[in-house]
Amino acid sequence: MTLVDRMNELHVPGVSIAIIHAGAIRARGFGHASIGGPPVLPETLFQAASISKPVTAVAALALAQAGKLNLDGDVNLSLKNWKLPANSFSAQSMVTLRRLLNHSAGVTVRRFPGYAADTPIPSLRNILNGEPPANTAPIVVHHEPGAQFEYSSGGYTIVQQMLIDVSGKPFPNLLEEVVLKPLGMTHSSFFQPLPKNDAQIAATPYQATGAPVPGGPHTYPELAAAGLWTTPTDLAHFALGVRDAWTGRDTSLLSQATALQMLTPGFGDYGLGFVVRGRSPHQRFLHEGDNAGFLSSMILFENGDGAVVMTNGANGGQLASEIMHSIALEYDWPDGRP
Repeated sequence: MTLVDRMNELHVPGVSIAIIHAGAIRARGFGHASIGGPPVLPETLFQAASISKPVTAVAALALAQAGKLNLDGDVNLSLKNWKLPANSFSAQSMVTLRRLLNHSAGVTVRRFPGYAADTPIPSLRNILNGEPPANTAPIVVHHEPGAQFEYSSGGYTIVQQMLIDVSGKPFPNLLEEVVLKPLGMTHSSFFQPLPKNDAQIAATPYQATGAPVPGGPHTYPELAAAGLWTTPTDLAHFALGVRDAWTGRDTSLLSQATALQMLTPGFGDYGLGFVVRGRSPHQRFLHEGDNAGFLSSMILFENGDGAVVMTNGANGGQLASEIMHSIALEYDWPDGRP
């Protein structure tokens, strides 16, 4: 089947792809940003969803490297405007930044559904405490920290509060300064909702039936976990920046020692922000994202080959997987072929 056939069958109006080969990036869009609307271009913005997490992790590691955060200290020592409630589980073992980044902190709230248009948007404190108008439960410790892997978007929301508290800056501004600008991510932003000028070049999300998400993109005030707007090209620059630190080629953002910690897998094959699989010389790091009507996938091998696929359809995860298999075959990846 052709790509157009699969997009039609899965009700995915638009796909944006960046292929990374030998460290170079080639990008192209397919389909439409909205049905009957403009075509998808390499500059069309998509919600990255949980791919926001490794971007946040790089910022946290940069601040830890600068001595502003402690990877292995009690997070409440860094939190100023909110504290993680103590209980019998946190008394057994500390909740630390490292454990929040690798999903072993034993913290609740797996994912965030976002907030539809015309619904009240909660504050970060509302979300942390599970108070209205937040639509998720309180973020608390519900099993012993450090004992097992359990994916937690709530844990990254605690990281969001930590970064705000130690920097004294709004989260979008801090991330632009520490990660987005240094890595050349010129079409990326953590502002939720998007400013009007940027919203004009953003894709419209669609449900599995092919109907648009009512009211357009959901708003995600849980910025660290799900709030990034970006393009595949920018995420390719991000992935290459992490790889350059990992290989020691460019350590201006993260030292090689810090990058090695980031890309050392622990519970659930999770490093500090990324899923990490394989062995050298075929090791790779990856992440996926799933917001309302936006599905994305990113992977990079240590040799500099990889890809980013972003879609504006709820069935885009299936399509992104098929596209990744096709790229793996075409570019002779050591893993991921159909």
